Amino acid sequence: MVVGADTIVVLDGEVLGKPRDHEEAASMLHRLSDRSHDVITAVAVNDARGLRSSHDRARVTFRALPAGVIEAYAATDEPLDKAGAYALQGGAAGFVADLGGDPQTVIGLPISLLCQLLQFPAPCGKGQTGDGRQG
Repeated sequence: MVVGADTIVVLDGEVLGKPRDHEEAASMLHRLSDRSHDVITAVAVNDARGLRSSHDRARVTFRALPAGVIEAYAATDEPLDKAGAYALQGGAAGFVADLGGDPQTVIGLPISLLCQLLQFPAPCGKGQTGDGRQG
């Protein structure tokens, strides 16, 4: 069995992937400050039963972030391997003013979606469809 997942951040229709460097991380965070954006994580499972894939979406709103906070966080290595230049499970947890959807989608592996793709029965799948709506 092979499981793969990837996450993107979408702001105003533009995909924000992983930043190339600390400066691009700071630029992304300045753009996300005091705004809402979508986080989409796609998950695929390939096993003896074949390939199955789906995605989940969450809506994240950042607080207004002071420039010093952005610069200090961007100077760490944490944002460099994260879509949108932040880790909800790390130093950016305090950046979030509102989260609509599964936090695991933002972290990068929505477990309920993975369970659905693995075709495990509830409660693992919790009845969610691939787009985060209750099914």
